Amino acid sequence: MPELPEVETTRRGLAPHVEGRRVVAVTLRRRDLRWPIPRALSTRLPGQRIDTVERRAKYLLLHTAAGSALLHLGMSGMLRVLAPDAPLGAHDHYDLLLDSDRVLRFTDPRRFGCLLWQAPGTLHPLLARLGPEPLSDAFDGDLLWHRSRGRRAPVKAFLMDQTIVVGVGNIYAAEALFAAGIRPLRAAGAVSRARYALLATAVKRILAHAIARGGTTLRDFLAPDGAPGYFEQELFVYGRAGEPCRVCGTPIRVRRLGQRSTFDCPRCQH
Repeated sequence: MPELPEVETTRRGLAPHVEGRRVVAVTLRRRDLRWPIPRALSTRLPGQRIDTVERRAKYLLLHTAAGSALLHLGMSGMLRVLAPDAPLGAHDHYDLLLDSDRVLRFTDPRRFGCLLWQAPGTLHPLLARLGPEPLSDAFDGDLLWHRSRGRRAPVKAFLMDQTIVVGVGNIYAAEALFAAGIRPLRAAGAVSRARYALLATAVKRILAHAIARGGTTLRDFLAPDGAPGYFEQELFVYGRAGEPCRVCGTPIRVRRLGQRSTFDCPRCQH
């Protein structure tokens, strides 16, 4: 699934092509993705100028005076800016035709993405309970320490809880925990305040670096210009089960946490 750096890479790639452009028409090739597509997308969005493209957590919002289109890439979704006559694929589910004579096309083989509507002056329910952005001043070690008191859940699950902080998915949680020297299955409430300060700093550094490098190269992810991300080659633990730790040489361990694999170094992480 595209994580925060991939979504931010997409936002930055789209912004120059769509901000200030008017939506001429909306073409829906199906009426639902993960959820039904609201009628407002077809009735309210055409004729509107896209003022800004914002990312909130892993959602993208196309803001107009009439409201905002709320987009999510799902597990395998991709947004591209193309010529209107670009050949259609089997999984090209909607187009937003712009007054630049280009289309913003969404492709999603698994259909876990979404296209929803947020009316002016409202906050969509999907955004209502989200925690702070990890690269904002509102996110730091003190927040993690205070919110973790009394929690027995593994610290990795705690870090990936979107009500605690948004956008820290499986890959970047594993990498940040390694950088902070914290074992992923350790109880969140047992992590010290000093360790949480290290963890928050690692999250910010790793996400910022991944964004600068274009995200993580995953099988299904491409940036809007068709280029893959370049962060995968720098991963320390994720996806490296059995390989030597880049720091101490100990084989990287893989275990299951919920429905996901989690990777750590038995020697470097405590």
